[in-house]
Amino acid sequence: MKKFFDDIKRDIKFKSAGPGKKLTEDTSTKPEAVQSSSRAKNRHAPSEGAQRAGAAALARIEQHPRPKVHTSQDAIRNQVKRELEAEAAALAENDKAATAEGSELPVKNPTCLSVSGVYFTCPLTGATLTKSEREVHIKEAILMRFEEDAVEASVMMMHTFNKDKEKVKAAVDIISKYVDNICKNPTEEKYRKIKLSNKVFQEKVRSVEGSREFLQALGFTSIMLPVEGQGKEEEVLVLLEQSPDSLELMKERRDRLQRGEPVRAQLDRQPQAFRPSSNAQRFELPPEFYNLTAEELKKEQQQRSDLVEKNAMLRTKAMREKEEQRERRKYNYTLIRIRLPDGNLLQGTFYAWDRMPVLFGFVREFLVDGWQPFELIAPGGQKLQESEEVALAECNLVPAALLTFAWDAAVQADIAAAGGKSPTLLKAELLENLQTLS
Repeated sequence: MKKFFDDIKRDIKFKSAGPGKKLTEDTSTKPEAVQSSSRAKNRHAPSEGAQRAGAAALARIEQHPRPKVHTSQDAIRNQVKRELEAEAAALAENDKAATAEGSELPVKNPTCLSVSGVYFTCPLTGATLTKSEREVHIKEAILMRFEEDAVEASVMMMHTFNKDKEKVKAAVDIISKYVDNICKNPTEEKYRKIKLSNKVFQEKVRSVEGSREFLQALGFTSIMLPVEGQGKEEEVLVLLEQSPDSLELMKERRDRLQRGEPVRAQLDRQPQAFRPSSNAQRFELPPEFYNLTAEELKKEQQQRSDLVEKNAMLRTKAMREKEEQRERRKYNYTLIRIRLPDGNLLQGTFYAWDRMPVLFGFVREFLVDGWQPFELIAPGGQKLQESEEVALAECNLVPAALLTFAWDAAVQADIAAAGGKSPTLLKAELLENLQTLS
């Protein structure tokens, strides 16, 4: 605003002074006006002529028609104020548009993250995958399995490729019924034929991916048979008469279908060990840890700073518990660090709904003396119990937490009395790659 008024003052000076004249020399002004102009130097308010010149300068800048000669200084100020308000409104609108167009959060520097991301392992190939790679990779791995074992691959296909579990169960039940009828009536041809036009088959079996592949793996083949009285053919799956041994094998394959489970990528816990660090409680997590969109997460971060203690005091216990449950649902994963007695840190990634035995099992896996009983202590001094089937989220260990490891005191006393002591805590495979927290 200061610059704006400076520009107006400069225009006032140039209009008040003619070319080649000083500001106080105006040949078109009467002597009385000259004296009045001299006295005006001692006042802060400009003369009437200066006001007219300022209004004219403002009109040129705005490219509006020249205002009336009686425009006051207050009017000029009001016009400047309106102009600044309009500019501020325009900037606010631009900021709003920019926010609407780009809802993505700024990408954090990967080197500053506590963990580079969330990764998974394919149980069929052992490949390490990102979240977006899981489904395609597993489907490809199952299809490649047909060359080795068509029955196993088709069972995987049915249970993995179809999201509706009830639909899969219905198809499995019907196929199991086909097998039961064949085994009970091995010589009756009608039980070894499946018309693809059959309504039950169409609705319950054919719509499930992998069902036809399983039937083919049992030995059914596709042929075209004439439709009686219609002069056309239809596709039928036919199974040749089976020997007693083949019937037993068919039952075993039916059982495999009934026991089938979806093939799911397993969470890679990315176990890491760190040297003692003052940054142990500092966590910088990638977006995959949050069950929120980028825009929701950004809003969440903005609103978090607005919470005040008095609001918490006014809530009832039930309200607080409900809010805590809602908070826990915001996270898919959690990063857990365990501070060991030697100061080193063990870190792993978990599902937010993983339960205590999973956490304790992870720690045990990387201890030299994992058979010994130990305790894990949460922030605030809460002792976690391995036997408790409670989720990490229910213990407020999401989206990240630093736990303290402690050996069972009584057992350690017995070991010390016997003169035994383990020289190290973590297994060599982790100590060989000991890192430093940034």
